[in-house]
Amino acid sequence: MDAQVVTSGEWAGRRVCVAGAGVSGRAAARVLAERGARVTLVEGRDGPEQRAHAAELEARGVTVRLGDGETLPEGTDLVVISPGWRPDAPLPAAAAAAGIEVYGEVELAWRLRPAGAAPWLAITGTDGKTTVVRMLASILAAAGHDALAVGNVGTPIVEAVLEKHDVLAVELSSYQLYWSSSLAPPAAAVLNVAPDHLDWHGSMDAYIAAKAKIFGPGAGDGAGPEGTLAVYNADDPVSAGLAEGARRRVGFTLGVPRPGALGVVEGLLVDRALVGDPEREAAELAELHDVRPFAPHNVANALAAAALARAYGVPPGAVREGLRAFVPDPHRIQHVAEIGGVTYINDSKATQPHAAAASLAAYDSIVWIAGGLLKGLEVDDLVRSCAGRLRGAVLLGRDRARIAEALARHAPDIPVVDVADTDTGAMDRVVNEAAALAEPGDTVLLAPVGASFDMFANYPARGDAFIAAVRRLSGAGPGSALPDGGGPR
Repeated sequence: MDAQVVTSGEWAGRRVCVAGAGVSGRAAARVLAERGARVTLVEGRDGPEQRAHAAELEARGVTVRLGDGETLPEGTDLVVISPGWRPDAPLPAAAAAAGIEVYGEVELAWRLRPAGAAPWLAITGTDGKTTVVRMLASILAAAGHDALAVGNVGTPIVEAVLEKHDVLAVELSSYQLYWSSSLAPPAAAVLNVAPDHLDWHGSMDAYIAAKAKIFGPGAGDGAGPEGTLAVYNADDPVSAGLAEGARRRVGFTLGVPRPGALGVVEGLLVDRALVGDPEREAAELAELHDVRPFAPHNVANALAAAALARAYGVPPGAVREGLRAFVPDPHRIQHVAEIGGVTYINDSKATQPHAAAASLAAYDSIVWIAGGLLKGLEVDDLVRSCAGRLRGAVLLGRDRARIAEALARHAPDIPVVDVADTDTGAMDRVVNEAAALAEPGDTVLLAPVGASFDMFANYPARGDAFIAAVRRLSGAGPGSALPDGGGPR
């Protein structure tokens, strides 16, 4: 099938297998069934939650098969796969061997979008995707546009493309991009690229190749005569390299921007790209203190969001208004409290070295709380880069010994506390040990560098445990205000 918009009539009677009963899989099944496709949804899990979802889908005419996510339904002529499925899993492998097309919900949404549908401003990167997509939506709203954040966040994109909106801010993971082929948004950004999900992709080259798909087929041949506008991080060599093949590109940097880029000049975010004469003109977009929470990597996030918004035609003043109105999500460099002159920061979302490095670079004297599942990633470079900022470290979780070894090699003089506890009170001991190491002016920073699943349901649960432990340390009860009001900044 050609990679093109498919009308409703062309779906009637098609035998489509939707693999996975998560949010995107259920949305894809509903939309396809409404268009007359004969949909079978397969899901390897068979629990109460899956059965409840199955009943809802079956009422819409979808056949649901629980407890078997490996067998391709007989007669299938298309597989729409949920993003977490590896390409070497039995079902997509069987489809590929049979010559059956396999793609994801994002690709389905791209093909389903009707004439005149809202344009996509797309975002990917190892870190910062959710922050940037929400910043972008806030800026677009400040300019008076009906904007919706979708993709890997918010409303499933396969449903959003069928609604009436001015523009979509689309967050895309490497998994979603891997299962896409014809995606070609009018403007897209690669924020940064560092090792992550290599167990899924198989290699760094494969991970980079998945990220590159956001700039369209051939990096510029798919979105109209001028191709996708490629927004790239000029301070990140991989991001910059991916944009080299684009016909149109705009960089962003934490330094003074050259013509064709956005950057920082004397405390101002400025645009020297999306103006009338980039060689001679610059538009002032915002001040550094308009970026919340303030940290170097979050300034880069704001510049990326501003570049995409400016590409859509947003005026400079709306960039400032949107950044000021932006409310950060929890667990991303979230200011929790100041107790006895020590600041407590929750960055539980920092689940790999690149994210933790950005968080650690934002503070001068740190008691670092780290640990969890490292997913095969190395931490020596991270520890070497931040060693001069560390007052001490408190380690927890399954792979804490590997972090301790790196600290012994690169920061041998700092005190390190090993917390072997894994029960529900472990975070209280971690926070108490960190508080004992900290002095006034220090920051106790939860930037775990590892995934949370060894001890917690997910990274929000880990962050919530940290916040609760800080509350108990301060003497504040659940739900009460911390000494400085607490909460995101």
